Amino acid sequence: MPLLFDQNISYRILKAFSADFPGCKQVREVGLEGKTDREIWNWAKENGFAIASFDSDFVDLSILLKSPPKVVWFRLGNSSTNHIAQILLSRKNEILDFLSHEQEGILKIESGF
Repeated sequence: MPLLFDQNISYRILKAFSADFPGCKQVREVGLEGKTDREIWNWAKENGFAIASFDSDFVDLSILLKSPPKVVWFRLGNSSTNHIAQILLSRKNEILDFLSHEQEGILKIESGF
């Protein structure tokens, strides 16, 4: 399951790990820039993507509506695109495992890991 990066994460992140996480997109690439969280949620659900975001609104939607889509929730504070990419790569196996199991809907990624 590929990741759809919310608008609060730069589209430049895709260059850093496309080989490790194939098929990922950023909302800008799929015409969702400036759209509501619900529109992004619906697009991800309809197209088989998990949402990656700093935005807790997607966590709230996951609790309310259940998954899919899954949500990878970054709790990293102010982070550069490179730092986010490093975190993704360092936790690749955990993230891929989360994306492959139906029962889990939210994965929280925090600083210090």
